[in-house]
Amino acid sequence: MNIKILSTFLGLTLITAIYGCGNTENKAEKKKEKPLTIATFELKKERLSTRLSLPGELIALQQVDLYAKVSSFVKSLKVDIGSEVSKGQLLMTLEAPEMSSQLAATQSRIKAQEAIYTASKVNYHRLYETSKTPGTISTNDLDQALARKNADLAQLEAARAAYKEVGSVQDYLTIRAPFNGIISARNVNLGAYVGPSGKGSDLPLFTLQDQKNLRLAVSIPEVYTGYLKAGDEITFTVKSLPNQNFTAKVKRLSGALDLRLRSERIEMDVPNAGKTLLPGMVAEVNIPLPAHTGTFVVAKKALLDTSEGLFVLKVVDGKMVKIAVKKGREADDRVELFGNLSEGDKLVAEPTEEMHEGMPIKS
Repeated sequence: MNIKILSTFLGLTLITAIYGCGNTENKAEKKKEKPLTIATFELKKERLSTRLSLPGELIALQQVDLYAKVSSFVKSLKVDIGSEVSKGQLLMTLEAPEMSSQLAATQSRIKAQEAIYTASKVNYHRLYETSKTPGTISTNDLDQALARKNADLAQLEAARAAYKEVGSVQDYLTIRAPFNGIISARNVNLGAYVGPSGKGSDLPLFTLQDQKNLRLAVSIPEVYTGYLKAGDEITFTVKSLPNQNFTAKVKRLSGALDLRLRSERIEMDVPNAGKTLLPGMVAEVNIPLPAHTGTFVVAKKALLDTSEGLFVLKVVDGKMVKIAVKKGREADDRVELFGNLSEGDKLVAEPTEEMHEGMPIKS
């Protein structure tokens, strides 16, 4: 009787154990395969138009520093800082006494050479006329006279060239404006020594700027260079006139990247007839970046930023797949995406670090 009861008890225990084990395995299996419900969205292409804000510099359309070409002293000053001048206007006269002496010496040399040439020329023509009578003048004497005449003529031409050279150098004693503009700097006074070298050449005599026409220079980062072309209109402001907006059009693009900044220099011409703007001002430039073609645009919260890089989570056959992406332009809470993506892909709306590759989900 006891043996029968023991057998029955052991049988019930074994059945309970087997049933309990199977139930645990089923629960674990069900728990393991249970998909998470996560919000997703369908990837689409959009045209994202943004604006880029960068600092720019206003510079004169034309600017030149004027120096003295010859060693001399300042004789007279015709203009000062702020003077508005026109092309060819006399700005300054210089004085170099030795230049006058050199000019007088070359003039005397010309007169001497003219006298020598006249004598040799008359002598040659006299011998030539005499040689027409046979036996009076030898051919050798006539050739020597001709050679002397030609040599004296060459010396005369050399003296005239030397006079022109000294005269040309003397022209450098008058400083004239190369274009219309305004004198923005003056670094000399009457009697000051100036010249092409030494202490007199440390600073320019004058700085001349065309302030009625300015150029706005901006360096565009490499990632945005493909969005701009000549003729695009930009707006900018300056600190001295914060409530006033100015407009300009892209006029020149360098077509190459600066090796230090990895950016492209672009320039805009800015008319400034009223001289409201000043060369050297720093401008806050707003550059439109229109979308020429559609790109993938998502909300910033759809990106998963990890130590390994930037990813989005794509749903493929009910499971998560990490896709590496790169960011493009940004506008508010929207950002362009570039990567192995296709239109219509289903992406997780708000991925987290806990979500991993292969995780089953239900959207």
